[in-house]
Amino acid sequence: MKPIFLSQSSGNSFLFFLWLLIAFVVGWLVSRWYYKSKYKKEVERWKTNYKNLEHQQNTTVKAKKVTAPGITPIPTQFVDGVARVDDSVKDELTKVEGIGPKIKALLNDDGIWSFLQLAQASVDRLQGILDNAGPRYRMHNPSTWPRQALLAAEGKWEELKKWQSELKGGR
Repeated sequence: MKPIFLSQSSGNSFLFFLWLLIAFVVGWLVSRWYYKSKYKKEVERWKTNYKNLEHQQNTTVKAKKVTAPGITPIPTQFVDGVARVDDSVKDELTKVEGIGPKIKALLNDDGIWSFLQLAQASVDRLQGILDNAGPRYRMHNPSTWPRQALLAAEGKWEELKKWQSELKGGR
């Protein structure tokens, strides 16, 4: 008895498997070419979107002078319509009630070095800095820090001391 691959019908089986292999290879090559060109366009589109986002991030937003009722405007320099704060000034932020050395370090890490910068910071930004620092800082309430910093930046130390005597832990 001959093995099956040596029988008369084995020639037909061999040709069948050969055609099947050729069809598989051709199908694989066609699909690879199709998806490569399809995803190449997709990758190019994503690269373009990324470059546009990167460009938007690097552009400066024009600032407007806005004053709210009852709040003294913060003295800043406007150069080409963009507010500039002097980064060379490094005030002792611990003079603000509720800010200790560790919170001062957190503020410095976020680019807040002066009373003026602290006065310009939103309460949401300050709370975000505290939240990101961990659970031991989340209990602090920065709602009065910008106003205290504004008084300090304007040199109104007596008014600041009087208000701080009424505050409890910066609240």
